[in-house]
Amino acid sequence: MRETPPQGIYKVQALDRAFAVLDLLAESDTALGLAQVASSLQLHKSTAHRFLMVLERHRMVERTAGGKFRLGLRLFDFGNRAIEQYDLRERAQPHLRRLVAETEETAHLCILEGAHVIYIDKIEPARSVRMITRIGASNPVHCTSVGKAMLAFLPEERLNEVLRRTRFERFTHRTISTVEALRVEIEKTRRRGYAVDDEELEEGLRCIAVPVLDAQRLPVAAVSVSGPSFRVTAQKLPSIANHLLQCVRGISVDMGFISSGRGNRAVWSA
Repeated sequence: MRETPPQGIYKVQALDRAFAVLDLLAESDTALGLAQVASSLQLHKSTAHRFLMVLERHRMVERTAGGKFRLGLRLFDFGNRAIEQYDLRERAQPHLRRLVAETEETAHLCILEGAHVIYIDKIEPARSVRMITRIGASNPVHCTSVGKAMLAFLPEERLNEVLRRTRFERFTHRTISTVEALRVEIEKTRRRGYAVDDEELEEGLRCIAVPVLDAQRLPVAAVSVSGPSFRVTAQKLPSIANHLLQCVRGISVDMGFISSGRGNRAVWSA
């Protein structure tokens, strides 16, 4: 009697086949028809069609006017983001280390992915009470200072898209729970020059963040300072914000977003 392979095996095979479709399209100089894809990968037409439809839905693949398939532009976006993020993390590290030395609190470097923020770097101080976060983890935009900092500089169309995808999950009694309240907080962030997570994600934790803006003043990342609320007090926020502003200015100069010889348009006055 033959054993039925575990369901996980099928999922891995499906991923392998999806990547095989992408590899095939990448190697071809022209768009390919369904029959060509199925034949080249030794798949039934119906199976190849299912993979292509899923990839098309996620904009990894697009269809030409003649009904053939080629790589989608979302892959171009992913490639650019991957290169940018790698370079960004490397160039940001000395500035993050200086920020941690100045504030004696934890610094995070985050990017926006859908309605979540992804932590791509973290530097901690030599103190006993530290942040329990890890690189690669994610959190929702509505209850994080880095999320709100980046939302404040998104074009209106992109902002609306993110807000539509946001699930306003409550983590503490302070968590923002409606789109209207979040819009008020975003406007407040623009006016005062920094975003704050005031124990909205975790009780006893306060965070403050400023975005890193590119040459078009669009957010590519955000830097935050986080610590226990008894240390990161409301009175200290303006001072920490000034350190953050200098940090993101240094990152922007090193990334080539602004020149070192002029004022940083990507930095607010705190």
